[in-house]
Amino acid sequence: MTTLLMADDHPLYRDALRGALNQHLDDINILESCDMEQTIALLNESDDLDLLLLDLHMPGSLDLFGLIHIRKLFPELPVAVVSGSEDKEIVNKVMNAGALGFIPKTTPASTIAEAVESILEGDIWIPENFLGDTDQQDNEFAILADKVATLTPSQYKVLCLMRDGLLNKQIGYNLGIAEKTVKTHVTSIFRKLDINNRTQAVLIATQLQLAPPA
Repeated sequence: MTTLLMADDHPLYRDALRGALNQHLDDINILESCDMEQTIALLNESDDLDLLLLDLHMPGSLDLFGLIHIRKLFPELPVAVVSGSEDKEIVNKVMNAGALGFIPKTTPASTIAEAVESILEGDIWIPENFLGDTDQQDNEFAILADKVATLTPSQYKVLCLMRDGLLNKQIGYNLGIAEKTVKTHVTSIFRKLDINNRTQAVLIATQLQLAPPA
């Protein structure tokens, strides 16, 4: 039996996706999660998962960090992104961050089933209209994703607040931690990302930022 995990915070879409997969695929077991914390808990509990279908905008995902973090924690698990976004730049970044597929939420049910089957067989799947734009690997972003994967979720939250222009004291207030702890996080961020100032940190965080779903 094939076991999938649908990680999406929209119950109606999960229901629709479950129906589509059950209609077109045989012998399939579908698990569900609605945020990043629950997703990682299920991934830790389940050692027989064949594929994760991940919504980029799910609570706790922290932009592209959610995908990058999961790829770091579970490097052998195939991951396909299911997203309401169809931005070609995001598709490129998702694929270079290690996803095996990008499935827009507007994709017809039968095509979603075909995409899942293709990914389960070890192939990479993206919509045909994106094929010409994702042929070339963005090695620079792939290297960046590897560095970002070394950050903890707490460190990434600090990085995002640095991107938003907050000072250490403001970041500490926002996250409910001491300013000294923030400084420790900033030092670790600089070391892990191989940078030495906040401007460089902001540029990196901006590359990982996602626009809100339409």
